[in-house]
Amino acid sequence: HANIKPETPDKAKNWPALLILMVIFFTVVGNILLILAVSLERKLQNATSFFLRSLAVADMLVGFLVMPVSLINILYDYVWPFPRPLCPVWIYLDVLFSTASIMHLCAISLDRYVGICNPIQHSRSNTLSKAKAKIALVWTISIVISTPIPVIGLYDEGKVFVNGTCVLNEHSFVLIGSFVAFFVPLVIMVVSYCLTVRPALLRITPRSPAGDSLRLLKQDPAPEALPAVGSSDVSVSQASLQPISPTGRQEPGGAGMAQSIKNERRASMVLGVVFFLFLMMWCPFFITNVLSVLCEDSIISLCNKPVLAVLLKVFVWVGYVSSGVNPLVYTLFNRTYRQAFQRYLQCIYHSPPAKSTKNISVNTVTPILCSKDANDCSCNSHNGYKGEMKGRMGLDREGTRSGMLEKLASVCPTTAEEVSCV
Repeated sequence: HANIKPETPDKAKNWPALLILMVIFFTVVGNILLILAVSLERKLQNATSFFLRSLAVADMLVGFLVMPVSLINILYDYVWPFPRPLCPVWIYLDVLFSTASIMHLCAISLDRYVGICNPIQHSRSNTLSKAKAKIALVWTISIVISTPIPVIGLYDEGKVFVNGTCVLNEHSFVLIGSFVAFFVPLVIMVVSYCLTVRPALLRITPRSPAGDSLRLLKQDPAPEALPAVGSSDVSVSQASLQPISPTGRQEPGGAGMAQSIKNERRASMVLGVVFFLFLMMWCPFFITNVLSVLCEDSIISLCNKPVLAVLLKVFVWVGYVSSGVNPLVYTLFNRTYRQAFQRYLQCIYHSPPAKSTKNISVNTVTPILCSKDANDCSCNSHNGYKGEMKGRMGLDREGTRSGMLEKLASVCPTTAEEVSCV
């Protein structure tokens, strides 16, 4: 008799689990690259990039702490495999990071709207310290919204467990939390973005440079309202000698204006893509979540509860995927991020040396241009200038120092004020 081996059924391959592992990997790695780019690239050291870095921290923590537990939950057929007290903690982290993400985008949209409405005041007050304070406020609001979850869950396990499945079962909190953490910020984001993108995209009408400069000079801000200027160097070129527009920036002409409009449109487009993807990926979950609660309370009839339960499980992962989308968007639309990511993947964390430019210190140029006596310089007196001349003058081989100073002196004191005070 021939030996007949019993047939063993092939184990089914869990392809969805493999796909989820890839999503987790790219979410974590992509957001780490984004955090490194904002932290190391000098071009990205601005208030908006700081918001994006904080958003990347929230998205990265979703990939680290929320997605893996959710994957294990799927592999155990949605029966909670960990100690029961960890269930409300996991739900808390899930709600916290999701709320923080939309609050960051809401804050960015409001900040851009304020910048469009009051550009001069916004440019003076939009310092990195104030940006960090706004970020701290965003996280504080997110923590306050999500804190009741562990309190409720640890006090009553029935609020976070349904037939052994770890899920929030407090209907009033689900409804209120959905509106406060998603739908209200959603309305704010859509309205503020629409009000922001219209003037940004239509800002193509040229203005009179002389009139713009006069309008700016007529506004005499209080000395304490001006940001202090240290001994940092600024590049002085032909663009530095152009008039200042009412937005507090140099008013370019010709190709410069076209490039400025192009950059503004690109920035608006990138943020628009980020907003659109985030909202489209989280809207199905929150809408289905609210519908499931209304169906449970019999407020809406003719509900198919099993279908809603399946849709919730699918849509929550669609929302998780949004945490890994932002790095991809920045890579496609922003050259600085793209080049930085390429270098970091090669373990090169220092940007290549920039091309040499003629640098001139604000503490050196201004007293020379405004007055022979540094203490008589009115524009530096606003910034607390005490007659220190610590800067350096970059010279080329032909010794263009005198020519540059004559060119700058021809527009003094306006140029000096623009260099040191704006």
